[in-house]
Amino acid sequence: MQIYEELVARGLIAQVTNEEEIRKMVNEGKATFYIGFDPTADSLHVGHFMALCLMKRLQMAGNKPIALLGGGTGMIGDPSGRTDMRQMMTVETIQHNCDCFKKQMSRFIDFSEGKALMVNNAEWLLDLNYVQLLREVGPHFSVNRMLTAECYKQRMERGLSFLEFNYMIMQSYDFYMLFQKYGCNMQFGGDDQWSNMLGGTELIRRKLGKDAHAMTITLLLNSEGKKMGKTQSGAVWLDPNKTSPFEFYQYWRNIADADVLKCLRMLTFLPLEQIDEMDRWEGSQLNTAKEILAYELTKLVHGEEEAEKAKEASRALFTSGNAADMPTAELSEEDFAGDTIDILSILQKSGLAPSRSEARRNVEQGGVSVDGQPIRDVKAVFTKKELSGEGVVVKRGKKNFKRVVLK
Repeated sequence: MQIYEELVARGLIAQVTNEEEIRKMVNEGKATFYIGFDPTADSLHVGHFMALCLMKRLQMAGNKPIALLGGGTGMIGDPSGRTDMRQMMTVETIQHNCDCFKKQMSRFIDFSEGKALMVNNAEWLLDLNYVQLLREVGPHFSVNRMLTAECYKQRMERGLSFLEFNYMIMQSYDFYMLFQKYGCNMQFGGDDQWSNMLGGTELIRRKLGKDAHAMTITLLLNSEGKKMGKTQSGAVWLDPNKTSPFEFYQYWRNIADADVLKCLRMLTFLPLEQIDEMDRWEGSQLNTAKEILAYELTKLVHGEEEAEKAKEASRALFTSGNAADMPTAELSEEDFAGDTIDILSILQKSGLAPSRSEARRNVEQGGVSVDGQPIRDVKAVFTKKELSGEGVVVKRGKKNFKRVVLK
């Protein structure tokens, strides 16, 4: 099976502009393609995971990836999938986030000589003359057509700012510049980016002629991938200082049964034949599939040693309610009322619940346990002695665990 056919079999491709030509270029290793990453935080999260894995797959097949950092577009903010405007970031914050992205991407992509590029669109966007841009690019975009784009629909109800309205033009201009400067002939993006991507393809053809080769592909579940980055307790980051390897492993270990095979196909590098065999698995075998998924992805992001430690810690947690390598929350003497602390305070101060009211709801609904024992009394208290030494393992729901200790 060649690489394009494998991408289709793994459920990664939704739409293309010229499938036969794209298939030929990708299978022959002649694609120079880009995927954009706006630096909205100082770490990539699991919503970026699919794009990174795709870039790795295509590079392994001889194609050349360009990781485009949005130092320029990040100053505007992508309105796709948003109901409100993104918070404006300073130039310094954007640059810091770009630097963090570079380090993390190197775990997936080989940036050695000639194999891949990392480019920042601030290189051309920040120096643009406004009137010049209007004259050069403006005539090639229809406002009527832009307003029908999926990326603007949600914002139209609450009000779309002129600032964000320019995002499609800027993203289209990115492809135009990458095509001219680096010979980039293909772009990948999520299904919510389709209109923006088509804008770039059209701009190249209008500016450079119909013979200019520029193609687009969308990933079937990239928008869903963005949602993967969020859990009940916050984002799942690729930075181990923000989401520990254990927490990362647990996130994938606890995904829904219906998503296991889908994620194995899209995100791991296991052979499709092996994954297809798992399609027949039922009941407890699905837990084994989840363990395989969690291990493979943790190994990819954090390395084999951390993946092994997370796997053993997870198994220890499920068998004995305890695990040495799980994330830890430390309480101080000041957190106690005399010699005790109540369960609601433990949940809030450990970060397992955002507030006492949320903690109370979790306890009353039977979603909290301590060292494997369900806690249903909101007035339950624990002593300093109980929390000394190795402390206790507090669990909220199915996915959130922390060892809580008195430091």
